[in-house]
Amino acid sequence: MKPTHQPYSIDDSDDRMREILSATDQSFGESESIPNAERLTYDNGFYVHCAALFVDIRGSSKLVEKHTNPVLGKIYRAYLSECVAVMNQDENCGEIFIQGDCVGGVFHAPFKENIDSAFATAARLNSVISQLNWRLSQRGYSDLRCGIGLSYGRALMIKAGYKGSGINDVVWMGNVVNEAAKLCHQGNRGERLPLQISQIAYQNLNDHNKSLLQPVRDGLNLVWDPIIHYEGNIVDSSIESWSKEKQKTELADKSKRESDEALALLLGAVFKK
Repeated sequence: MKPTHQPYSIDDSDDRMREILSATDQSFGESESIPNAERLTYDNGFYVHCAALFVDIRGSSKLVEKHTNPVLGKIYRAYLSECVAVMNQDENCGEIFIQGDCVGGVFHAPFKENIDSAFATAARLNSVISQLNWRLSQRGYSDLRCGIGLSYGRALMIKAGYKGSGINDVVWMGNVVNEAAKLCHQGNRGERLPLQISQIAYQNLNDHNKSLLQPVRDGLNLVWDPIIHYEGNIVDSSIESWSKEKQKTELADKSKRESDEALALLLGAVFKK
């Protein structure tokens, strides 16, 4: 949001505070789907059932210590670009936002199959990050360890900002968003696997997707400890197959080039004699 540098008045500020706080609870209605942001005003809001999906980088401070700013810029651009691209392809995705090295998405999820779709998007993110790590390694750059968090629940969508200034944004409120962010923060940290998924999201997955996950338990994570959520290292099989074939092809091409170059040098040395 770009500032407009309008003069500040405490009188006007107090008026805005009282106007906002005096709004009735009835101004926040239910919506069967994620509404267009244009329907939002400073006086209303919409409750929606949705899946929230977050991905961010573990140990990003170490990247700053190792790489120059131009290299960091390229790494972050590639990472952010493809995380957004993966979320954007899901037809149920209603909102995408970037906060530092975290990319978040809110997905329309009135039916169980919509949660399976968000789960598939999480798997795709994991595979795309693996592909990016291969490209980073080719240039001698550090690979990325990312955590992914997925939750499901009810969220409140509001428009927030400075009324009349043009400075505003869509804000998502509710436990589903907070939970996804916290789960994301745990992914790929210590012994935790990349994807962390809430209990309610897990309960709404189909049996196949459930079988790809394992429980995370409270306390010492022993079998008698209560389950707090689930985790897994899930991937997109089509991307994994494509990536494996791509690496195989490029390795063969590289070997051929090196062989041709070595032969050319050898022939050049022979003809010189």
